[in-house]
Amino acid sequence: MDWMAWTVPTAIFFATIACLLIIFTVLAIKSPETPRLGILRIETTRGDRLFISLLGSAFINLIWLALMGPPLWGALILCLVYAAAVFRWV
Repeated sequence: MDWMAWTVPTAIFFATIACLLIIFTVLAIKSPETPRLGILRIETTRGDRLFISLLGSAFINLIWLALMGPPLWGALILCLVYAAAVFRWV
């Protein structure tokens, strides 16, 4: 796997995504959820909201890199706020 740039931050990122998927799978098995209508007026489940928050976070990071440059700590804070808003209102 020399062709991939496996750095510590890359490994942490993928491990975090894997842990999130495992946690959400266990939650779905232990307490199945009925879809709910949010601010977007579409039915979403926890998994849908996780996907929306991950996709939006990717765009937040790309825009941050384009406008501000490499230190992504501010983008991380924005992503956490965005994810909390998605899980609360979407």
